[in-house]
Amino acid sequence: MDHSQSPPDRVGEAWRRHHAYLVNLAYQMLGDVGHAEDVAQEAFLRLSRADVGDIDDVRGWLTVVASRLCLDHLGSARARYERPGDIGERAAPQRLDPADRVTLDGEIRTALLEVLRRLSPGERVAFVLHDVFGVPFDGIARIVGRPAGTCRQLARRARTKCTAAQPKLTDVTSAEHQLVTEKFTTACANGDIAGLTAVLDPTVWGVGTVLAEPPPPPQVNHGPHAVATNLLRYLGPDVTLVSGPAGRVLAFADRRLFAAITLTIRGGLVAKIEAVADPVARAGLTPAVEPD
Repeated sequence: MDHSQSPPDRVGEAWRRHHAYLVNLAYQMLGDVGHAEDVAQEAFLRLSRADVGDIDDVRGWLTVVASRLCLDHLGSARARYERPGDIGERAAPQRLDPADRVTLDGEIRTALLEVLRRLSPGERVAFVLHDVFGVPFDGIARIVGRPAGTCRQLARRARTKCTAAQPKLTDVTSAEHQLVTEKFTTACANGDIAGLTAVLDPTVWGVGTVLAEPPPPPQVNHGPHAVATNLLRYLGPDVTLVSGPAGRVLAFADRRLFAAITLTIRGGLVAKIEAVADPVARAGLTPAVEPD
């Protein structure tokens, strides 16, 4: 971070660089995008009140703050005797004839919670921080207030439970997938077409499928510019992107899931993008970039 900048500029830069990461971090722990966005907002609010010039590693500072907020949330939920599967759940808005159409929400939220409910709050935080985001156990120990050896055991137990759970988490937790996904989501969140094309393979192609009756033909794009331009029509600053089960990226607008995106990664770049979108959930939202 440029220490010659004023504190508001530094906070603004931190938001652009780390907000997508922080929401994703909180989402992996809480399983609810609304709570995740609230945690990220609170972490940046605390950053704005801190002496930013004295913070050498802003991303690390935000990680600690957000992790502790998540741990507090999980602990308070447990203290209220909420069932683990209900942590982070929000009442879904009623829709017309829900039995007559397939939506993304139930399938994907259930899959994520199927994994999360197997973990205690301590296991969840230790596993997400270490296995997904690569935080050393010494750092996790300072966050959760337990010895590093205990945190290592928590992560090991969580890993064992997740291995037996469905969907499998191997793709989600790979370092390469996490790095590329973070670059992808950050570029989309900032409407950064240059940053987005930089993470796309020269031969990338994308296909989008809409859940509707009758289903329209899939939309197919080829090449980094065409794929990136089309993505930013729908995945801009008004959309929250987080890593979901089975390697998916989940897209939320107004805290409502409207699309699931699968990234095929090759050589550190995205080679293929497959998106399934729910037009009812997306209705009324203005595209981030108007079509040419």
